[in-house]
Amino acid sequence: MVHSAYDSFELLTDCPAKIEAIESYGSKLLLGCSDGSLRIYGPDSSPPSDFHHQGFDLRRAPYVLERNVTGFSKKPLVSMQVLESRELLLSLSESIAFHRLPNLETVAVLTKAKGANVYSWDDRRGFLCFARQKRVCIFRHDGGRGFVEVKEFGVPDMVKSMSWCGENICLGIRREYMIMNSTNGALSEVFPCGRLAPPLVVSLPTGELILGKIRSLRVPYPLIQTVVLRNARHLIQSSSAVVVALDNSIYGLFPVPLGAQIVQLTASGNFEEALALCKLLPPEDASLRAAKEGSIHIRYAHYLFENGSYEEAMEHFLASQVDITYVLSLYPSIVLPKTAVIPEHEKLMDMSWDGAYLSRGSSGMSDDMESLPTHLQESEENAALETIKMNHNTLMALIKFLQKKRYSIIDKATAEGTEEVVLDAVGDSFGPYDSSRFKKSNKGRGSTPISSGARDMAAILDTALLQSLLLTGQSSAALELLKGLNYCDVKICEEILQKRNFYAAVLELYKCNSMHREALKMLHQLVEESKSNESQGDLNKKFKPESMIEYLKPLCGTDPMLVLEFAMPVLESCPTQTIELFLSGNIPADLVNSYLKQHAPNMQATYLELMLAMNENGISGNLQNEMVQIYLSEVLEWYAEQSAQKQWDEKVYTPTRKKLLSALESISGYNPEALLKRLPADALYEERAILLGKMNQHELALSLYVHKLHVPDLALSYCDRVYESTLHQPQGRSVGNIYLTLLQIYLNPRRTTKNFEKRISNLVTSPSTSIPRVSSGSSVKAKVSRAVKKIAAIEGAEDMKIITSGTDSGRSDGDADESSEEGGSTIILDEVLDLLSKRWDRINGAQALRLLPRETKLQNLLPFLGPLVRKSREAYRNYSVIKSLRQSENLQVKDELYSQRKAVVKITSDTMCSICNKKIGTSVFAVYPNGKTLVHFVCFRDSQSMKAVAKGSPLRRR
Repeated sequence: MVHSAYDSFELLTDCPAKIEAIESYGSKLLLGCSDGSLRIYGPDSSPPSDFHHQGFDLRRAPYVLERNVTGFSKKPLVSMQVLESRELLLSLSESIAFHRLPNLETVAVLTKAKGANVYSWDDRRGFLCFARQKRVCIFRHDGGRGFVEVKEFGVPDMVKSMSWCGENICLGIRREYMIMNSTNGALSEVFPCGRLAPPLVVSLPTGELILGKIRSLRVPYPLIQTVVLRNARHLIQSSSAVVVALDNSIYGLFPVPLGAQIVQLTASGNFEEALALCKLLPPEDASLRAAKEGSIHIRYAHYLFENGSYEEAMEHFLASQVDITYVLSLYPSIVLPKTAVIPEHEKLMDMSWDGAYLSRGSSGMSDDMESLPTHLQESEENAALETIKMNHNTLMALIKFLQKKRYSIIDKATAEGTEEVVLDAVGDSFGPYDSSRFKKSNKGRGSTPISSGARDMAAILDTALLQSLLLTGQSSAALELLKGLNYCDVKICEEILQKRNFYAAVLELYKCNSMHREALKMLHQLVEESKSNESQGDLNKKFKPESMIEYLKPLCGTDPMLVLEFAMPVLESCPTQTIELFLSGNIPADLVNSYLKQHAPNMQATYLELMLAMNENGISGNLQNEMVQIYLSEVLEWYAEQSAQKQWDEKVYTPTRKKLLSALESISGYNPEALLKRLPADALYEERAILLGKMNQHELALSLYVHKLHVPDLALSYCDRVYESTLHQPQGRSVGNIYLTLLQIYLNPRRTTKNFEKRISNLVTSPSTSIPRVSSGSSVKAKVSRAVKKIAAIEGAEDMKIITSGTDSGRSDGDADESSEEGGSTIILDEVLDLLSKRWDRINGAQALRLLPRETKLQNLLPFLGPLVRKSREAYRNYSVIKSLRQSENLQVKDELYSQRKAVVKITSDTMCSICNKKIGTSVFAVYPNGKTLVHFVCFRDSQSMKAVAKGSPLRRR
């Protein structure tokens, strides 16, 4: 016997007659005896008047005779059935009879059922079917005292067993089962019942049927209990017990309370059966059920753990909802945070259950079987099992257990932290978060209460999980754990990881706890060790300067000063990636430049260069000016060295000087006047020319290109830049004047050279001169205005010179005087002609011709005059066409106007005024533009103030 599911109790002994049929009705027993009598028995403590109370169940007490109905049937009863819904007793003897309960008055006797051997009652519809010989009859209860015959069908052989199956009837005939259609009597075979047992059909309360085939016990229905009763003849199921009838006695099999059965099974080690019974506990005992299941799972888990089934043991620990510290106590080698010190078995105290409940019934089992395992309290046994508990399989089982528990615990910890952040933000100070809450900094996660249950539990779990992963060789999984949200204890995990030289994991540990300075110090040290090859070879592959850049990227928005501090060591080795780091992190360029100027001035120019190359619009005017100043300082140092060695050559360009020239031309955020003051007077003419151009001193800049550098191509390129920059400026008077200025320099070399040094000196030494930046809108307008005035002054001077010049010479009197003083002048005529031929479309031809010397040959001017004349002729022709088209359009408009004015209005004697509705007659009238509406002129004039139709439209007066 596995356990006691039923307790046997003798209800009745020494019945005077042999018992042929038995049925229960409430707390009463109805016995059909061999002498044809019906004996009614009740519990000894119950009075006979309680017979009609059906709500009572069978009692565990001796039964005594309450009533004996002699002659109830002529022959012994074959079977009987209580129809509780209709308060009827159905009995089968020589025929089928119905008696009213509880008085047993006869309701009906089916004479046609004489000789019936088996029957079945359908309580839902009130249908009765019975079999006699080879016939099956169906009767219906009409709700009163009678029964109506419905159908009668023939069958192949005598029916041995039958039961309603919905609308059909299941029959056991010979050694097979058949289904009969109750409407037409059609039979269909199901399957044979076998050779040994006769067919047996049993109806279940759910409406299903059990068909007997082979009487044997099979898995999953093992033998639970054996009750020894000799000569058992009848077996019925009542509401509270199973009743067994012998020849002259009755036994009741009363179920043992589930709680007691669970205690028995648990004590005997049948944990699976105990858990299955827990699920049968009623819903009102939910707390008891949870407590029982939890304790059984814990017992079962310990049993499995001790027998080597570690993963199954962890599944039961998981199902028991036991605290993880209880499971971790099985692994003494795993170091846990100090917050994990919990009194022994504290978490299991609430898993005990009510002993009074368990002891009810006749099982006699005590609660002592539910006591907790004592081997955890014995330190010597823990020491003996420590080696086993720390092997690979036990740790793998622990990892799976912790991973399954982790999701809910981390969620609770995160929710707890979020709630505190919100309360702190709104200044909430009530409930458990009042002024008595002391806070500390916890691993970079903000303000955290000292006593935080959810986060303490999360720290225990993650710390244990990390150690388990490392002990089982799962380094990559440990690293992934640290990369995500985790609550690992820093001190414990740091010590363990450093012992294993698992530096990547240490960095992730620092990172997730916002210990960025410690992480960057270690990373910098590892990078330096990689460079010097002092550590293991794998460091050379893993820790490079790029690793620091990757680490610094997320910190740009939160701690830019820390980024700058630790970016300096890698700026020199990885300049491009470092600048990209500054750009992607949106660190202010001024802040970076200021930090570089103090800590790494040699990298300042490199930073500004890369910054400008990557994001031209992202660098301010101050930084542009600073970059140009750095370039200029380096160039001046180089110039001083070359001059001291008397090796200076204006046409030699170092890389720094090329950068300076490029920066001066391409950017506009610097102060040209300040730079101009730093230039030497006898060198760096090209730089000076660019700066003068930025100051709109075009004549001086062109003079440098022509007379100092002797590079006409640079002068022409300069003019092109100025011309193209003034195309979209509406204030520019004549964009071609810049080329006329270059012509003047070519045609009057002495005059321009004479005033060059004086004007440069005055420009540089003038204390009040301040050239604004070209980048601002107001400064651009001011520059353009000054440029226009200067060009206008130059043109006016040239016009006066042309007027006062002689008829046989292209030079003015002033020029003649100057040339006589200087001892003669050489006109750069070839450059003049080349300029005119290349830029004929940008130069005012008339003004250019006035400036040319009279001895200039016309043939040399063909490249200039040819396309100029063709363009002028083409423009004249286009203007003529446009003029003709406009004249034609004007004529068309006039014709349409004339046609509109030719409209005819007919006035008759019946024509009415649209305003006063009187006849117009010979009065003065007005016509609206639609040509149909006619009104008196007087009415029209009066209606102007009333906003009549077509107000303000022109009228034609007749």
